[in-house]
Amino acid sequence: MKRLFILIVAAALALSLCACGEREPEGQDGRLSIVTTVFPAYDFARQVAGDQAKVTLLVPPGAETHSFEPTAQDMRRIQSCDLLICNGGESEVWLETLLAGQETEIPSLVMLECVDALEEEIKEGMQETEEEGEEDETEYDEHVWTSPVNAQRICRAIAEALADRDEEHGDLYRANCEAYCEKLAELDAAFRAVVEQGSHSTVIFADRFPVRYFVEEYGLDYFAAFPGCAEDTEPAAGTVAFLIDRVREEQIPAVFYIEFSNEKMADVICEDTGCKKLLFHSCHNVTADQLKAGISYYELMLGNVESLREALA
Repeated sequence: MKRLFILIVAAALALSLCACGEREPEGQDGRLSIVTTVFPAYDFARQVAGDQAKVTLLVPPGAETHSFEPTAQDMRRIQSCDLLICNGGESEVWLETLLAGQETEIPSLVMLECVDALEEEIKEGMQETEEEGEEDETEYDEHVWTSPVNAQRICRAIAEALADRDEEHGDLYRANCEAYCEKLAELDAAFRAVVEQGSHSTVIFADRFPVRYFVEEYGLDYFAAFPGCAEDTEPAAGTVAFLIDRVREEQIPAVFYIEFSNEKMADVICEDTGCKKLLFHSCHNVTADQLKAGISYYELMLGNVESLREALA
């Protein structure tokens, strides 16, 4: 029902936008207008574009991206932009409907198409929701950016997309991209060193699990309460008990929770086992203060380096 509602709303908004006439540039200063749906796309775009573009983030700071519903103003921004950078996947079905309803093609880059996509995985002990159990279609994990290697691929795709739209500054976009990719490569090396030096190779998320691409990249095993795109639900007693048993049996020193979590499950597991609770930031979204301060994907992931070091000690 929720998906049907989003489809109906998006279709209605698309029809209303078609009546607004031809696309017009949003900015008046000659810069490219880039619209992004999620924070990683926003950060990658501003790192690559620098001062040559106005980058807009649609999902508000602190908002839950999986339940985001665009406004009419959001739709107008998309219609008038020079480049739309989205994530793709089930959480952006509203966007597919909008783009399909446009008479004029909107230049778009889909992050999910920039990498080798992985299917959603229901791991042992993971609580499966009723909606997921009824889904027949293959679903792909949308959190492609959680691997710094994927982040580099996405940044390079963005640089080429911008160069196609603005050939005059193409070399600048590519240079900005390579400078940021050097930092991302350093980040990748730091994670590999932590994993190589760690005493454990299993991580436990007392939360949703939006970092499949990350653990696959670094050869880590994992257990978690919910899949990455699961709706916020209270965990069953069996789910909590399973994770507690894993912590004890493998003598895991710390469990993870993700940003904007209520942390309750992590608290219960820590109280029962004596392990530590650590934040692993999926970079899906940030707070208003973090956005205002200009925090980057690179900075957030640097914090994850230290969290992972403790969890694998």
